[in-house]
Amino acid sequence: MASASKKSVLFVCLGNFCRSPMAEGVFKDMVSQRADKDEWKIDSAGTSDWHEGDNPDERTSATLETKTGHRLDHIGRKITKDDYNKFHYIFGFDESNISNINRRKPAGCQAVIQLLGEFDPQNQRVIEDPYYGDMSEFQRVYNQCSRCLTAFLEKEFS
Repeated sequence: MASASKKSVLFVCLGNFCRSPMAEGVFKDMVSQRADKDEWKIDSAGTSDWHEGDNPDERTSATLETKTGHRLDHIGRKITKDDYNKFHYIFGFDESNISNINRRKPAGCQAVIQLLGEFDPQNQRVIEDPYYGDMSEFQRVYNQCSRCLTAFLEKEFS
């Protein structure tokens, strides 16, 4: 089971190429400003292996660098059975992600699995994949992740 001393969050999208690394970068930036920053384990993964071993989409990296001042150091990977016991929270971005995450969930999994968008104060529950869009779509995902993760921190850890 996830360590009781560390809070842990895993972000999961289809390919671990756009949305999940975006959320990972946003959340790492937010947590870096907190007093309890060393108590966090933050990662991302995909439900497919399409981008396993790849860096995040360049548009994700550029958006994070523009908004946070740094690039995300992450290599794409697929979610593993061990992840279900390593992380307290596993967030998906759309119903397909949640379905795939739940389908792979091992018996006895204690992680909270939910849509990240459930925390969106603008009630936009689904965070759409920006892959086929332009930079404005990646900025939209950044903004939505920021809103959701701010609300998550306020609700769960204030």
